[in-house]
Amino acid sequence: MGREVVLLAAALLLGSANQVLAAQGGADEQAEALTQPQAQHGDASFELKEFSADFRTFKPGDIVPELYRSKQYEISQWNQRHLPAPDADSHWTYMGGNYVLITNADGKVLRAMSGDIFYQH
Repeated sequence: MGREVVLLAAALLLGSANQVLAAQGGADEQAEALTQPQAQHGDASFELKEFSADFRTFKPGDIVPELYRSKQYEISQWNQRHLPAPDADSHWTYMGGNYVLITNADGKVLRAMSGDIFYQH
């Protein structure tokens, strides 16, 4: 039981919901499948249904904290990070190691992509 608690605590500190699930499941295969998307499936394989940042889980439709709506976190060079072009009146931001498309007006999450998309070839 001690090892599971340590793994769960480490995963929480890293801010990754996928790693939390892997720590709870305890199987290396699950962790590999959750944290290593396959590039051959295109952008869809990097899409996240939910992600963690600041000890909280977010999903499309949620509103992000004001900090992530600031210019400091705005990603203007989205194409260099292998991200699709942002929709009108939205921009990409960086949260918890992932790229998140949010609305300019209220910071509503439209889409989330794994930070691993940066390494796509």
